[in-house]
Amino acid sequence: MRCLIFSDDADNLKEIISYFYKKMDIDVFCNSEVLDYGANNVYKYNDGFSDNISEYLIELYNKNKYDYIFISSTNLGRQIAGILSDKLNEKCMPEIFSFENDYKVVTKRFFYGGKSVLTEETDFKIFTVAPGIYEAKKVDKRSNLIDAKLKNSRYKILSKKKKNTGGNDITKAKVIVSIGRGLGSKENIEKVMPLVDALHGEIAGSRPVCLDYKWLSEDKQVGLSGKKVKPDFYIALGISGQIQHLAGIRNAKTIIAINKDKNAPIFEECDYGIVGDLFTVVPKLVDKLKNN
Repeated sequence: MRCLIFSDDADNLKEIISYFYKKMDIDVFCNSEVLDYGANNVYKYNDGFSDNISEYLIELYNKNKYDYIFISSTNLGRQIAGILSDKLNEKCMPEIFSFENDYKVVTKRFFYGGKSVLTEETDFKIFTVAPGIYEAKKVDKRSNLIDAKLKNSRYKILSKKKKNTGGNDITKAKVIVSIGRGLGSKENIEKVMPLVDALHGEIAGSRPVCLDYKWLSEDKQVGLSGKKVKPDFYIALGISGQIQHLAGIRNAKTIIAINKDKNAPIFEECDYGIVGDLFTVVPKLVDKLKNN
């Protein structure tokens, strides 16, 4: 079996290649040199847009007769998946996190906003792949690097405006302390930062905190419409745990919730839960951490 993988996100690309390594022969189309992860050929482009990238992918697909196309579920990736689905007249399965091909293809993806897992048999050829599908691992195989020349795009960049960010990328964090509306106000963030610092973690938040109230920058949002994270420890402070938020923390190894509402949905999903006022609990945790 042969597959073609596209991603404009180097970290997610490495995960996808590692996941499919030894499952099938892999060619990659990307804007980074990922030569140590098991692909046969890496077609590297410098700058491109959805139209000329899609055109090149279609040419590769028709020329090399790949069995499947896997596309990283980034903003650009989702655009390209739609274009390829239309141009190649092939249906696309979105956001998979598992792909098995033992006589028949079986995929898994989150459903109902991440509340359940949908397992499906399919004959689809195009798939978008959710972040965090696998741990990226280098292998003792060097890919063949090919310079990809894209045709001119119909689009051009007129200007760039830097987006306000809150520092480090939370998708790479090993420990995340995440805040919800239960924090009460932006000023109260200072009261939970000692816990973030004691754990050498990163602060994040729910959709209301980042988008509605703007207590944190947009890049700190965790959830279905935000970042999907996979830390070793995810500590939810004052977060009720709606399904949209839970979809972003499914890959966390350990989830700890602190909420004064004993009926908060987060308690059904966490590994450890504390019912109590976070402003009372957090200082006690910080003291314990400092004394150990």
